[in-house]
Amino acid sequence: MEIFCTSLLGLFLLFISLSLHLLFRHQSTAGNLPPGHTGLPFFGETVEFLWTLWKGHPEKFIFDRISKYSSNVFKTNILGSPKVVICGSAGNKFLFSNENKLVQSWWPSNVNKIFPSSTQTSSKEGAIKFRKILPNFLSVDALQRYIGVMDQLAGRHFAADWDDKDMVVVLPLTKKYTFWVACRLFVSVEDPAHVARFADPFGVLVRGVMSLPVDLPGTPFNRAIKASNFIRKELLKIINQRKIDLAEGKASPTQDILSHLLLTNEEEGNFMKDYDVADKILGLLLGGHDTASAACATVVKYLAELPEVYDGVYKEQMEIASLKAPGELLNWEDLQKMKYSWNVACECMRLAPPVQGAFREAVTDFMYNGFLIPKGWKIYWSVNSTHKNPEFFAEPQKFDASRFESAGPTPYAFVPFGGGPRMMCLGKEYAQVEILVFMHHLVKRFKWEKLNPKQKIVFNPMPQPEKGLPIRLFPHKH
Repeated sequence: MEIFCTSLLGLFLLFISLSLHLLFRHQSTAGNLPPGHTGLPFFGETVEFLWTLWKGHPEKFIFDRISKYSSNVFKTNILGSPKVVICGSAGNKFLFSNENKLVQSWWPSNVNKIFPSSTQTSSKEGAIKFRKILPNFLSVDALQRYIGVMDQLAGRHFAADWDDKDMVVVLPLTKKYTFWVACRLFVSVEDPAHVARFADPFGVLVRGVMSLPVDLPGTPFNRAIKASNFIRKELLKIINQRKIDLAEGKASPTQDILSHLLLTNEEEGNFMKDYDVADKILGLLLGGHDTASAACATVVKYLAELPEVYDGVYKEQMEIASLKAPGELLNWEDLQKMKYSWNVACECMRLAPPVQGAFREAVTDFMYNGFLIPKGWKIYWSVNSTHKNPEFFAEPQKFDASRFESAGPTPYAFVPFGGGPRMMCLGKEYAQVEILVFMHHLVKRFKWEKLNPKQKIVFNPMPQPEKGLPIRLFPHKH
């Protein structure tokens, strides 16, 4: 009995010792966590996060918390789960240089529901494989072959939707242009009626990606899932026909990304399943047109407001046009001469970034700025923590394309396409070509003025001018 009591007392003391150890360890760990507030369960601070987007000041959510906590690292709860927000160029560099070391790609659950995979792999696992397959098609060398195609499509677009018009609404037209280009280059669909069948569901899809993941009838998330299913069914029809055309020699293995995906083996030696190909093409069509269309619309807005900037772009583009023979298409050398135009486009994307940020997940415990980021925690990096920050851009609200001359901004401060060798957006060069071709055709044809001089840009989640930016056109008389 004495031995039993002694053993029981020993177990009790051991339990107390372990409990105190874990308690103090938890308190120590918690004390090293970033400051912040996670708000209400599930909803957290999502309403405020989205409200600042809708009001046109997405940087306010970030800067208010940097000021409140006196820290470039803080925790919050947005889009359904707690997140750590890491800010500033140093934070960007840390995340970009530690991709697949300390952090990895991560998307909220709503993204996996909108873009399901038949292989049951996560979106981040699929993205890693996809990034290894895609570069051959979106490389600089490959894009040089598509410049002429973009130029032809842009000419047809402006002839059909801009020429002989006194007034147009810009945003629907830039979406139409970039979506048409994406459909042609990604899946070789260029019939306007066929392209239009996809267009409206994609608008619904974009709004749902950055909404609360509430799958109830009528919610943006629910409508996005339905739109995704509709688009996927249409893509599966195109995929089935393409496989037949490839087998019969009616389609080329190199004609577009769809053929490339259907004929490329994954690391395991297997071909991608049709459903996976549809998901990947869906994601490419989404990213390949909506961000570029937002950037193009923003360019139109600022060129209307800043006559001296317009004059500089016009001069540069007309010098290029004057050296072209009638009917001669733009080429890579022409785009290399569009330095001022690209600086202007970059300043537009600094002031109205087409993407607001991205998510990562900690794959191990690590320390940053004296704070512990535990394994499994989700991380959000925000473009606006640097783009609108006077530490990196003097007078950040002022339009100044000269910021991008010579050495340009502080490294990792201008990040509309991500940064670093692992995280740089695969479509950066694609977007650059698409935007510059659009600017070339636009200023070569018109000057314009905004019908509502006070119209501002809001974010939903992409930047978009209120009411779509109606403008009055003034054709040049060459």
